[in-house]
Amino acid sequence: MRRSEPARLALALFVLATPSAAEAGGVLPPWRGTRDVPLPSGARSVHIARADEPLFVEPAAGSARRGTAALGALLPIYASSRGSGCASRWLMVGALAWVCEAVVQLSALPPLAVERGSALPDGLPYRYYFVGPEGSLGYRSLPLAEEGVPDAEFEPGFALAVTTIADKARGDPFGLTTRGFWVPLRDLSLAHVSSFRGVAVGAEQQFGFVHARRAPVYRAPGGPIRPGEGRTRHATLPVLETRKHLGKAWYRVGDEAWMAGRDLRVAQPAALPAGVHEHERWLDIDIQRQVLTAFVGAKPVFSTLISSGKGRGKSEQATPLGEHRIWVKLQSTDMDNLEDEDAGRYYAMQAVPWVMFFKKGYGLHGTYWHDSFGTVRSHGCVNLSTHDAQRLFEWTSPRLPAGWTAVFPTPYEAGTLVRVR
Repeated sequence: MRRSEPARLALALFVLATPSAAEAGGVLPPWRGTRDVPLPSGARSVHIARADEPLFVEPAAGSARRGTAALGALLPIYASSRGSGCASRWLMVGALAWVCEAVVQLSALPPLAVERGSALPDGLPYRYYFVGPEGSLGYRSLPLAEEGVPDAEFEPGFALAVTTIADKARGDPFGLTTRGFWVPLRDLSLAHVSSFRGVAVGAEQQFGFVHARRAPVYRAPGGPIRPGEGRTRHATLPVLETRKHLGKAWYRVGDEAWMAGRDLRVAQPAALPAGVHEHERWLDIDIQRQVLTAFVGAKPVFSTLISSGKGRGKSEQATPLGEHRIWVKLQSTDMDNLEDEDAGRYYAMQAVPWVMFFKKGYGLHGTYWHDSFGTVRSHGCVNLSTHDAQRLFEWTSPRLPAGWTAVFPTPYEAGTLVRVR
């Protein structure tokens, strides 16, 4: 059986970390450093005891951040070493990923990733709710909820991510948010997530997405309408031919079936970014048409609608143009503008899923609060349906290892190129 790359890496790390007979006799093999120490006796994994535990590239507190680990995850142990900033041992829990033994718990259990909840059918890691018009209150203790001073207050329209639903003694259901507050569900309304999904594409076939709420189909460009054959918003159609009529684009989507360019979002080809190699994965974002296309080299493989920033030029609410690389990926993160004193309207969205930042605080992410894909709408980020965001999150690099909540690129796994044009 041919071993996969991860299996070969794990085997190599195991060999490096396992003491040999020569080491037992006091002679270090050439691949071992003077700071290396024996692995913890009997330990098979590291239990992460805090949420978003930092992981470092080297066994030193001042080294670059490699990522963060999830509360409750059991991560594998590959090696141990002495290093600054840790009174005990540094433990290697992944490729270029170290954590101090003092902040974790050693376990005899085999490595096992914490459940992330990504099995939900709508592409979301949590259940999401919006706070109703009267607002709501949050409590740290479920038994004491609504019987004492509240621990948090939530404004109307704020979005909450719920991990657990439980009833109080009298039967009222409460939801536990990702921030640890119990909130009465009677104050909340469930978020209705868009079912829109992009489509796999190929170099031989273009696809278009219906943008109008209901778009007519014509027998010819500028010709008569085909009765009863309109297409609804977000429908995906093959583009078989493109033609200009009176200076406007028209697309043939079937036999004697044409649609006006104003009703269809179709990605237009552009030059390959300089330096992209034949098998490199990268993303192309067409701001004018609100279409994202994923490429492998020059070959398109996936296309979908987006909602980019509604600002223009160098406005903070404009999606930054140019070529960038994903600099961090997070399973989820909170997004708000509560510290912006000049904001005309405040918003707060908990645990926005599948986040891929490519320039400072601008990134791609899943969106559970609207279904306006194909139209500019965001505060600068690139909004995707939750299905598409999860798909691209798993497709882009750096890869998020099991049991991690965030990951940074390394010299061996660069962030995916994102071109915004």
